[in-house]
Amino acid sequence: MASGALVSGPAYAGGEPDGLAGLVTADAIQEHLENLDTIAEYNGGNRATSTPGYDVAALYVEDQLERAGYETYRHEYDYELWREQSPPVLARTAPGEAVYEADVDYVPMSYSGAGDVTAPAVAVNTDSAESGCSPDDFADFPEGAVAITLRGTCPFAEKVQNSADAGASAALVVNNEDEVFLGTITAVSDIPAVGVSGLTGADLIATEGLELRVKVDATVIDESSYSVLAETPEGRDDNVVVVGAHLDSVEDGPGINDNGSGSAFVLETAIQLAEQADPNNKVRFAFWGTEEEGLVGSTEYVADLTPEQVDDIALYLNFDMIGSHNYGRFVLDGGMELPDSAGAPSGSGAIAKVFADYFTSQDQVSEPGVLSGRSDYRAFMESGIPSGGLFSGADGVKSEEQVEWYGGTAGEAFDPYYHTADDTLEHVDWDSVAELSAAGAHGVEFFAESTLPVNGVLRHSAATADLPRAGDAWLR
Repeated sequence: MASGALVSGPAYAGGEPDGLAGLVTADAIQEHLENLDTIAEYNGGNRATSTPGYDVAALYVEDQLERAGYETYRHEYDYELWREQSPPVLARTAPGEAVYEADVDYVPMSYSGAGDVTAPAVAVNTDSAESGCSPDDFADFPEGAVAITLRGTCPFAEKVQNSADAGASAALVVNNEDEVFLGTITAVSDIPAVGVSGLTGADLIATEGLELRVKVDATVIDESSYSVLAETPEGRDDNVVVVGAHLDSVEDGPGINDNGSGSAFVLETAIQLAEQADPNNKVRFAFWGTEEEGLVGSTEYVADLTPEQVDDIALYLNFDMIGSHNYGRFVLDGGMELPDSAGAPSGSGAIAKVFADYFTSQDQVSEPGVLSGRSDYRAFMESGIPSGGLFSGADGVKSEEQVEWYGGTAGEAFDPYYHTADDTLEHVDWDSVAELSAAGAHGVEFFAESTLPVNGVLRHSAATADLPRAGDAWLR
């Protein structure tokens, strides 16, 4: 299906949400978000990893879960925390001089290497979305120059590493939208790496004889953190449904949509599920730490599982932003419908169909959302676990057609406040929260009952037929 097409499928009963979808309400989620906002307000303005705000938010989640009857536990891990030591610099030193504004024109990438260089700048295959993705793009690249690439089809880390391997002294990645973006490299790069707004980047690429100064002053320190988990006491423990959202925010603000909204949804779903009849499959709820520093919490959790524990997980559902100000209804593209989606194990398409069918039953349009690996589902997919989830949009731009489907404003980002200090309660769209939480709760209830369309496992252990966890035949 092409991007932007309406997703169709067999409808359910229609009308007002029932079952768990009717019990997980926007009002209850708003109450959790107000509490997370208060926690951030009194603890430095954020819930970033390894801060008091994160610790108090984790205590809140644990208290709520324990009141609902769950036994909580923390998965602890060590990691390297990247932090800037002094303000960055991006400046044009020729032709003429111009100093660009941090957080408006550019932002150093998380885990950028440190350095202060002044050198000619060279655009690398900037007519293609694959700019910088291949070493061949750097044929005849001048030693010591600053490499300018475009955001596109491969990870930032790959573009930056290819730049460094070609002898670049620094790497710029230009956004494919007008605004600046906050990028993350999976490990500390060999050279300074900076994300540049589309507007500023276009100007740089068009400038003849361009010379730039690029400065990033940053270091990494050894840190430890944790994720919070709990699971239903009953249900099959060899066919577990994992439901997750990241609990940490960026340092710049309280992170109410990103990702207080997903965390509040997962929390309220756990609370409401505890009041229902015992599920057929265990449901494990996860509140990941250190997502904003490179998906660390979820990645470390999956890495610590034994092969048997991985095999016991039937599927993973991810909820990262469900209240975007200029929202859309995006179902993670488990069916690999979009050209930029990648890596979905067999069964992921069935997860997407359950969510899409629910939206259809409510006479609501939904669209496939690119399975880009930018959130906590990545580690699960890489381990062969079918994955899916919902997303209300971040730095993509809404089209006129999408305004017809969802309302809002064409030509603006789905969440103009993404990764900023303005990601606050005032900028959450509560219709988005209500619609996506109802669909999400329906999906949790569906798979708690049966995972048959995902992995072939029937309700009773005596009749199971596991399907392969990877392959080209997507279950739709």
